[in-house]
Amino acid sequence: MTPPDMTSPDFSPFARDYARSRPTYPPELFDYLASLLERRDLAWDCATGNGQAAVELARHFESLVATDVSAEQIRHATPHPRVEYRVAPAEASGLEPGSVDLLTVAAAVHWFELDRFSAEARRVVRRGGVLAAWSYHVGRMDPPFGAILDHFYTDVVQPYFAPGARLVDEGYRNLDLPGEPIEPPQFWMRADWNLDQMLAFVGTWSGTHEYMRQRGESPLPLVAEPLARVWGDRAAVRTLRWPLDMRISRL
Repeated sequence: MTPPDMTSPDFSPFARDYARSRPTYPPELFDYLASLLERRDLAWDCATGNGQAAVELARHFESLVATDVSAEQIRHATPHPRVEYRVAPAEASGLEPGSVDLLTVAAAVHWFELDRFSAEARRVVRRGGVLAAWSYHVGRMDPPFGAILDHFYTDVVQPYFAPGARLVDEGYRNLDLPGEPIEPPQFWMRADWNLDQMLAFVGTWSGTHEYMRQRGESPLPLVAEPLARVWGDRAAVRTLRWPLDMRISRL
């Protein structure tokens, strides 16, 4: 079966799972982003999802607007007194021109209409403000676990991801964003998960859901069974690490 040419996946149906089963970003990432700015009045976290990045950014800014096109994602977002959640597309934020000091996009810019988003970024980010977009791929595990995850991604679900996921496969190297590039340090995420937590994470992948939608069956047994054979006790905790692929620019 050949998957159709999808544009952007709809994450609304699994917003709750996404909020529960995604790894968290390192605090050092947000410390670094804040250090790039002299003024920290307003940040915009675009495509905020469950607000994971927004609540961390709020430690550094007077106020923060976090938007997502999905009302269901916003419904499951983590409340914070300095974060205002809004339903809005990335390409039309509703923010005032030149009002934003920092614009962040965590694991989502590859789904956007990039020309329109770039125009919106130029409109709302003040002169000297910063745009930061980052994502992560399958993750790295010690043998034999990593090879099983890689096989599941490459040989089972990769064809079911929307075309924008190719930018993630390329580590954002070919992502074209406005502004003068800034070379960031390397940041890593880490999660220590048991087998069920690992499978819950894989279950949030949009390619996993698209496989299920098209074929009427879950692909998860194709990764759960080989992992279970080598995992040992399902409650045993194993480490998964992700290097963050980042693009940062000053507008």
